[in-house]
Amino acid sequence: MDHETLRRWMLAEHLWSRQRKRKKHCQRRERKWHFGELVQLDGSFHDWLEARGPRGCLMDMVDDATSETLAGMGKEETIWAAAGVLRAWIRKYGVLRALYTDWKNVYKRKATPAEQLRGKIPVTQFGRMCQKLGIRIIAASSPQAKGRVERIHGVHQDRLIKKLRRKKIDSYEAANEYLEKEYLSEHNRRFAHAAAKPEDYHGRKPTSRELREIFRLETERAIANDWVVRHEGRYLQLHPGQRRYGPTQSKALVCEWEDGAIEVYYRKQRVSFSELKEPIRKIARPIPRARAVMVRKAKPDHPWRQGYQNMKPRVPNPVIAAPLVGIRTYASP
Repeated sequence: MDHETLRRWMLAEHLWSRQRKRKKHCQRRERKWHFGELVQLDGSFHDWLEARGPRGCLMDMVDDATSETLAGMGKEETIWAAAGVLRAWIRKYGVLRALYTDWKNVYKRKATPAEQLRGKIPVTQFGRMCQKLGIRIIAASSPQAKGRVERIHGVHQDRLIKKLRRKKIDSYEAANEYLEKEYLSEHNRRFAHAAAKPEDYHGRKPTSRELREIFRLETERAIANDWVVRHEGRYLQLHPGQRRYGPTQSKALVCEWEDGAIEVYYRKQRVSFSELKEPIRKIARPIPRARAVMVRKAKPDHPWRQGYQNMKPRVPNPVIAAPLVGIRTYASP
């Protein structure tokens, strides 16, 4: 039937509404009252260096109460890029209370069906770093929810690009140096303002040693019976010391830093190791080829090649066809 006919029937049954449904009204959220109570983090992909260099991602951190901004430029929005700008914020101001991000796998991810069945809460590497610092991660469901950092992106895309062009900056390293020494201080002096309440909610600043133990990638790897751990295509031979027996279904904690340094921990104790080349795998012996079997072909006049019409009549065997003489037969009872 025609769609107009169906529409008229639905109108008659009061199943069709002429009025369009409006979007749900979202009330504007007020700023937080204290500095360090909530900080928004997001990455902005843009042609920051224009034709002088490659495209990049500017990692922005904006305080919700004061609009204080800290930024760093890199190639992609990776774990190390997010950890680098967060570490710079902690060194400057201290440990913040909460971090407002989006649903990228770098910050937070949803549980898989298997994790939902086990009741396990998934934690990313960046989320584990924040857990050690006591920072709560809040994931926004829309760009409008973290509109403060999105508006800061627009300011940087207008002002920062022109200043980088004037300075003729063509690399990420030079851009980060300019951001730290000149641009961010001038930007905060112009756009930042005091919080509603004077209390600072930042925690104490961790030492460099504590930050190194926090900002690292931690991965559990199974230990083979010969004390070899495989990690990212590399084979690490552990030297556990005076241990008589091999590990039985044990796991080691492999810690990796941004500079490529690796440490291995077994039962919360650091274990020395040496990197091995890829182990030589035994080459399977080739299966011997089967001997060729001679197949004899039937001749053209062979009976198998003849039809039943051309077959010779079967001659009965005289021995079998001869009557049995001298053998008694008995009738069954």
